[in-house]
Amino acid sequence: MGKDLRGKELGEGLTQRKDGIYQARYTDRWGKRKAIYGSNLRELRVKLAEAIAGNANFQSIKDDVALDQWFDRWMEVYKEKSVRPNTKREYTHIYKKNISPYLGSRKINSLVKSDIQRLVDRAADDNYAYERQNKIKIILRDMLQRAVEDNLMVNNPVSGIQLRADKEISAKALTQEEQNIFFEYCRNTFYDNLFNVAVNTGLRPGELFALTPEDIDLENGFISVTKTLVYQRYLTDDRKEFHIEPPKTKQSVRKVPINSICRVYLERQFDLKKVISEKRPKQQNEYLFVTKFNTPLNSVIYSDAIKVVIRQINLIRPFDDQFEIFSGHTFRHTFATRCFENGIDAKVVQSYLGHASLKMTMDLYTHVSDDKSSMDIEKIVPQRKNQVVYFKSKMA
Repeated sequence: MGKDLRGKELGEGLTQRKDGIYQARYTDRWGKRKAIYGSNLRELRVKLAEAIAGNANFQSIKDDVALDQWFDRWMEVYKEKSVRPNTKREYTHIYKKNISPYLGSRKINSLVKSDIQRLVDRAADDNYAYERQNKIKIILRDMLQRAVEDNLMVNNPVSGIQLRADKEISAKALTQEEQNIFFEYCRNTFYDNLFNVAVNTGLRPGELFALTPEDIDLENGFISVTKTLVYQRYLTDDRKEFHIEPPKTKQSVRKVPINSICRVYLERQFDLKKVISEKRPKQQNEYLFVTKFNTPLNSVIYSDAIKVVIRQINLIRPFDDQFEIFSGHTFRHTFATRCFENGIDAKVVQSYLGHASLKMTMDLYTHVSDDKSSMDIEKIVPQRKNQVVYFKSKMA
């Protein structure tokens, strides 16, 4: 029993310090001694009673929560209304594929760092690359941090986990020669307008697919990027469907300028869209870029269209000099590369691309800026006709 400074009994766990502050001590559910302080004895007793009651309530829960159960609650409480459907689908797929079979039945408060590290190592051994390993880590880190906040765990065992593959930051871009060859062969093909707009704006494929005539302001010379079109099977879908989503990040909502070449191909696409819509009256939609059947585009159709052009290029090329197949995202990287090569400021390029940070832009295109810096430094060398410089040796 504790006493106050006058020697009066205060009750179990309660004492008064020499400075007059009251102190309440109790043992939490983890066996650790805790202390609560206050200048008002009555309020402190209430706080102590609440702490002891809360501790008792959690005592029967902490040993019973399996990781699978916690995943369902985590998705319901923290993700259902805060992330896009496509992201929820991805989280669920990765959890069921890479986490649940190995740790799903384990109680969350029994997990330790070595369990998580072994899980990531297993993904690496199964040839999952850096990105998948990182997604596993991200999902578990957020799940278990929420459990810590709910007092179901003492600490988060995901902290300090090492990924087992080096992250390769690279961006495939066409050289100027490759760009010239490709666009020579795609001239006047059905997707010629799409390819030219892509390489002159740097828009992501999904952003291109989602464009409508209302997004194009030819008078003021810009494209408003406010959405993206994805073709995915969400958790509530029976099969893959087209869905409009917000762009990738807040910075992805942007206005991209229209250059003179892009303007020509946008105007041609307006005319082409009108013709296709008239031919396919039963297949109406608002998208500017569509298939020959006036249906929306997706990444598979986009990639196949690129491959058709590349096959034509390779018909007359020797087997040891085939034109390399690339994805639709390559047009975005090619756009950025041409920007850097022509001296456009990195901050401006970031705004064109809609990257979340300048660091992301620089990490992706460091090799381009480095190459340009090497060439630019030569501009300060005086160019004198027939000048030959000889260096005398100090030994002479």
